[in-house]
Amino acid sequence: MSTSPIAPPRKLVKRVQRTTVAKAIELASRLGYAARGLVYLGLGSIVLLAALDLTPRAKGAKGMLRAWAEWPLGWALIGGIGVGLAGFAAWRFLQAVFDADRHGRSPKAWAVRIGQAVSGLIYGGLALSAFELLDELEDVREVDEEQTVHHTAGAVLDLPYGDTLLIAAGLAVVAFGIGNVIQGLVQDFSKRLDCDDRICRRVVPLAKVGYGARGLASLPLGVFLVLAGLQARAAEARGWGGALQAVERQPFGSWALGLVATGLIAFGLFGLVEARYRRIRPPPELTP
Repeated sequence: MSTSPIAPPRKLVKRVQRTTVAKAIELASRLGYAARGLVYLGLGSIVLLAALDLTPRAKGAKGMLRAWAEWPLGWALIGGIGVGLAGFAAWRFLQAVFDADRHGRSPKAWAVRIGQAVSGLIYGGLALSAFELLDELEDVREVDEEQTVHHTAGAVLDLPYGDTLLIAAGLAVVAFGIGNVIQGLVQDFSKRLDCDDRICRRVVPLAKVGYGARGLASLPLGVFLVLAGLQARAAEARGWGGALQAVERQPFGSWALGLVATGLIAFGLFGLVEARYRRIRPPPELTP
């Protein structure tokens, strides 16, 4: 007499599914935090070299990826960064749409979640840029970041109310920068981490310095976008690297750029800390 295998209890199957989905989300998000940390370490290092006059100029994230493309096995690094940033963009989507961090529905919570959504779009776009570079490594040197920014700003200005759109984008970047500075001053970053008090005391200053520096570095970019909108001139727009280079040309600009670079490196290091210790709680709606 043949016997059919006993089907596992439905609750056990659901528990295994829930655990698998939760682990996949956690892995993707931790890889994302690590990739973001590496990006800011690279950015901070290039800005520091520019401040010390050891490289011609500061670069934005896309310019940094192009510099990496010239390294031995740079394609592997860029590919890994692209995958990680895609995972981070997906995690930002879960934070914004499904409130993975349990912020709630207060006005402050919605502001945080909107910021997370915008962050997801930015890092998703950077991930796409990394993947595009893998297809065009032989043409990497032909692309200029500032020319791309001018072309994009010109396309926006050609739209109805394009100048207003550029001004709004610039003000949004300025608000982002101010928000980061405020976060660095008042945020209790230890609440995000699952580590003991000794480790938290050592790594939280990295976050405070890093968020403040990222905010300050974003302000010139926003100002140039506002100027481009007010004057209806695409040439006034700057990429992140171009905006920092304009800061360097000011009195004591090299010192300011060096301080910003140090802060960006701190932010990158904190990203690596988050990859290890960040509390990741997948939304219950996605864990059946």
